[in-house]
Amino acid sequence: MAQLHSLHVSVGVLGISGGSLLLLVNNYASSPVKDFIPHTALGILLLIIAALLAYAGIRRSLSHAQLFSSLCLTVSALWCGSGLVYILVGQRVLQPTELRSSLVPGLAAFTLALLIIGSVAILVKKAVLFLIAVGISLACAHQIAGLSAAGFGQSATAANYLIVCLVGVYFGFGRLLSIVTRGKVEPPGTGLKSKAGLKTGQNHGCSDSESVGLVMNLLSASVLACPLLGVVPQLFVGHVPWLWTAGVFQLGMCVLFYRAMDTLAATFYGFTALLKFAEGYSALLSFYSIQPYSPVPFPVVFSVLFTVLALFSCQKSLLEGLYQLFFAGYCIAIAAQPQGFFQGGTQGVQGAIFVISAGMLLITTFNMVSTTMIPTGQGYFTALVTRIQSLTLRTHNKELHAPHLGYSKYADAEVLGHACSVLAAFAVTATVGDRNPLSVLVLPWVVVGGGALQLLCGSVAFARGKTFESTVFIFYGMMWTIWGLTRYGGLYGETRSFNVAVGIISFMLFNGLVTAAALFLNVAWFVYALTFQLILISFLLDAVGALPYGYDIGVTIIFGLVSFYCFLAHIFNSTFQSPQIPLGKPLIKLSGVGGGADICPHLPARKATSVQQIAEIMKNGGICGMPTDTVYVLVAACNRPEAVVKAYKVKKQAQDRPMSMWISSIKQLEPVRHLLSPLLLDFMEAAWPSSISMVIPRGPWMDTFGLGDAAKHIGTPQSIAIRNPDCSVATHLINLVGPIAVTSANPTGEADTTHHNQVYAKLGDKVDGVLCDGASPENIASTVVDCTKIETGHIGFFRVGLIPKSKVFQIFEEVQKRHRQGQINPAFEYDLHLPDTQGDKSLGVDDAAESGRGSGNSTPSSDSPQQSPVLRNES
Repeated sequence: MAQLHSLHVSVGVLGISGGSLLLLVNNYASSPVKDFIPHTALGILLLIIAALLAYAGIRRSLSHAQLFSSLCLTVSALWCGSGLVYILVGQRVLQPTELRSSLVPGLAAFTLALLIIGSVAILVKKAVLFLIAVGISLACAHQIAGLSAAGFGQSATAANYLIVCLVGVYFGFGRLLSIVTRGKVEPPGTGLKSKAGLKTGQNHGCSDSESVGLVMNLLSASVLACPLLGVVPQLFVGHVPWLWTAGVFQLGMCVLFYRAMDTLAATFYGFTALLKFAEGYSALLSFYSIQPYSPVPFPVVFSVLFTVLALFSCQKSLLEGLYQLFFAGYCIAIAAQPQGFFQGGTQGVQGAIFVISAGMLLITTFNMVSTTMIPTGQGYFTALVTRIQSLTLRTHNKELHAPHLGYSKYADAEVLGHACSVLAAFAVTATVGDRNPLSVLVLPWVVVGGGALQLLCGSVAFARGKTFESTVFIFYGMMWTIWGLTRYGGLYGETRSFNVAVGIISFMLFNGLVTAAALFLNVAWFVYALTFQLILISFLLDAVGALPYGYDIGVTIIFGLVSFYCFLAHIFNSTFQSPQIPLGKPLIKLSGVGGGADICPHLPARKATSVQQIAEIMKNGGICGMPTDTVYVLVAACNRPEAVVKAYKVKKQAQDRPMSMWISSIKQLEPVRHLLSPLLLDFMEAAWPSSISMVIPRGPWMDTFGLGDAAKHIGTPQSIAIRNPDCSVATHLINLVGPIAVTSANPTGEADTTHHNQVYAKLGDKVDGVLCDGASPENIASTVVDCTKIETGHIGFFRVGLIPKSKVFQIFEEVQKRHRQGQINPAFEYDLHLPDTQGDKSLGVDDAAESGRGSGNSTPSSDSPQQSPVLRNES
């Protein structure tokens, strides 16, 4: 793993070196009259390198290399935005004379951002990162000078890129050489060992993503403030690449924050990404000579959402809450001016955001890597809440969003999803009138906010196993996108017809199913889906030309208010443990499977505390789902007979589907070892732990485990299946609880359970707890070996599963060979010297059979016995 991380560093540094070499050659070889590399080719190459750097930055972000990740992603955004500008110039979308106005705002932002990152790097003694960051920063500054005065600055720009290239090549190849030689050859200054005084990356969340998000805010603020300062004439199409690059990167940071279990930061950067796309859309309209018009009341809704988010973000730090309030003020500025982003008031607020974003970037980046913290007001929110007796804060850790029922671990996305519904709902209340539909600034709020961001929330919800929520967000996101493009994208016009109505009816039918499903979840989701159905009805009436006056605005506002209630409830309930804003109970609850308001504990199996919690549940008579080396099983403690009976009834066992017994090691058979054959015990020790179940004769030894009358549910009257699983989680749990009764975690006759989210889905709230370990490592059941006649030298097979016959025979032959040579398991040597009165003769077993040497036919039988009901569905 360390070598893989080192490889990602090498890819990132060599990517920066490659981009620097490209720009170095272009600046040295170009003249004021002619460029050495055509603009289109230069732009495409920069985009390729930017994608490579983004990959390296994200990979290092996931491995907690914050400063390097921030640098890679920042340089990636720089070259992505500038590459798109070069492509627009090369394709004659922009005139060569507009290159300066297009590049300068973005280059200015990255000059400052990289200078801040470089300053922090030198403070924490990261010389290579300092040289790269400051070198590219100075190159951007000289490029601005060169764009302002023809022929000036190109050589200086090239010289800075030369330094970056040399440093990057030295460090990158040094790391590759260290990887190839397995650390035997490591050039000076290329080591990755952490220095004293630096933070270990595991303890401070996703700060690198926050730094990159702040850089993107700095970038958009620079683009909008430059027209106010007279640096560029006005906001125009040449600024779209910078603004949309910032939006795309902030969407990426949003996903990374969900990955880091930080819902508040993910929501904030989802909001700011939406602003970037709206700003870019306004700039794009200038290319078509369309003057954008902002519906005045609507951005106030966005400011309210920002204000609520800022208040709750104060629990992280007061500085972060204050910073987010600037964006609430920015939205008010947009609402106050009909031309939105083109007017001085809006651009002035962006100038203030530029200044505070630079300060936030410095503080966040420094606190990210240094043990000496710059105060940000942490703890004041918590101290205030603790003085209010009626409020109890939740403990914010990665288990806040448990259970993780999906294939990956992400935070809940309901806060952002409902906020996007609020924005889309209030945006569509704007009337177009006689204006060009494209000129009304609604399309980005509906298509990007209600559409793209809800699709992102649906994807996150699906990844963490929330099937209903993901379905709703993806479905509603598609509807907002289609309706927004149709009505506000200039496509609607005269197309109102039966064809449009048919499409809307299909959406209504699907939403009817969603509404019916919401009955089983809670009241809030039901009202949410029902009011969206009313919006779909308004779309249908509009399509057929029968829309009553005011109906669409009325139902849309109702849906917006319901969405805001859900937004507020989720953000409040994720912050405070009590009181809770009610979401309501299920309106319909099915007995048994699903539908329960209270889901049993779903705990991560990798944690010892989780196993201990499940063990306590089982000791108190509970039954639980558990991962194994094959499929998931339902378990109960043998010393709690009522739990064994409960598991048998929950499983709906048929009479020919008895349960089995599992142990953590052969030592748990110590109390009954004198009642079992040494040959059998030696075979157990040689074969276990593994996916082999052994069917052995039933006997009085079972009374030792406290099963009582529940013993009839384990095995048959003649035999019982016993197993020691090859699973650390299972064996640890059995060590804590003692021998357990086991059956597969699915109703009789259904397929095996191969994921922890299926345990509750199949068995409902009758299960008292589930240990979660994702997908089963194997979908094949265990091998069931018949050992009832093992003393005759014969074993058979009831079922051949994960372990093949040949392997079982090999183990058995080795055990027999040892017994023929007189090699007895040391654990049973004491038994051989006991007086005859304590030996197995009292059970009618002769000495030869006891020692395992008396069998005349020692060849194992490959003929399986007649199929037995011992464990046909045992895992």
